[in-house]
Amino acid sequence: MATQDGNGTPSPGILLTDSRQQAKLGKAAVKIQAWWRGTLVRQTLLHAALRAWVIQSWWRAMQAKMLEQRRRLALKLYTCQEWAVVKVQAHVRMWQARRRFLLARQAACVIQSHWRWHASQTRGLIRGRYEVRASRLELDIEILMT
Repeated sequence: MATQDGNGTPSPGILLTDSRQQAKLGKAAVKIQAWWRGTLVRQTLLHAALRAWVIQSWWRAMQAKMLEQRRRLALKLYTCQEWAVVKVQAHVRMWQARRRFLLARQAACVIQSHWRWHASQTRGLIRGRYEVRASRLELDIEILMT
C-alpha cells in the first residue's frame, strides 16, 4: 500500500512492498497496542485499588464508631449499676443507723424511767396543790426528803 502526493507519484520511504518492513510495522503496532492495553489495565487496577482502599477506610471507621458506641453503652450500664448499688448501700446504712438510734433511745427511756422511779423512792416525796383565784394562780409545793 502506497500513498501519493498531489501529482500522483508515490512518496519516498512509504512504499511497503517489502515483507520485512511489513513485519516490523506489525510488530511495532502489536507493541504499541500491548503497551496501551497494559496502561489501561494498570489504570483500571489502580482505580480498583483506590476504590477498595476507600471502602476499607470507611468500613474501619464504621467499626471504630460501633466499638465506641458499644463501649459507651457498657460504661453507661456499669454506671447505672454502680449508682444502684450505692443507693442500696446508703439505704441499708441509713436503716442500720436508725435502728441503732431507736435502740439507744429506747434504752435511754428505760434508764430515765428507772432513774425517776428510783429518785422518787429514795429522795422524798413531792406534794403540791394549786388554786386559781380570780386571775391569779396560787401554787403550793411541798417537798419532803426522807
